[in-house]
Amino acid sequence: MDQRRAAEHGVETDTDGALLIIAGAGSGKTNTLAHRVAHLVLNGTDPRRLLLMTFSRRAAAEMARRVAHIVGGAFKSNGSMAAAAALSWAGTFHGIGARLLREYAHQIGLDPSFTIHDREDSANLMNLIRHDLGLSNTESRFATKGTCLAIYSRAVNASEALGRLLRARPLVRQSPRRRAA
Repeated sequence: MDQRRAAEHGVETDTDGALLIIAGAGSGKTNTLAHRVAHLVLNGTDPRRLLLMTFSRRAAAEMARRVAHIVGGAFKSNGSMAAAAALSWAGTFHGIGARLLREYAHQIGLDPSFTIHDREDSANLMNLIRHDLGLSNTESRFATKGTCLAIYSRAVNASEALGRLLRARPLVRQSPRRRAA
């Protein structure tokens, strides 16, 4: 009953306010949200004006699939499936963020063909740089790609010069045995 009220919230009543749903795992959130979106579409909301955002691509795809199924079942035709498929703003937080950055890239001084690296891409790039500088083949040990990435990330996030960061927080911590010698 609560799920139905959430799905129909504000459409056929005079309630226009926002709706916050807090629910645990396995409680039917995905199904409730899919029905909510389908209910809005079936009651005249333009699906291109709806934002459906989640954490994973799989969850976003599943949500859009469920909406299409619900809307398609309500009309018993493929034409309505196309309307539900027009959920052009369904995706992950990162995917929608990247889409907005590309859409407004020129206005904020970015090239719209920018590339976003995930953590592993960035670590591999650090490894290439280490290799190009000859630091991966030295006799003395140099920081791993992961350590290099962590240092760089800290410098960027703290808006701190790399040299100052390294002087303030030395990388090599001597073990108690080494200090005693």
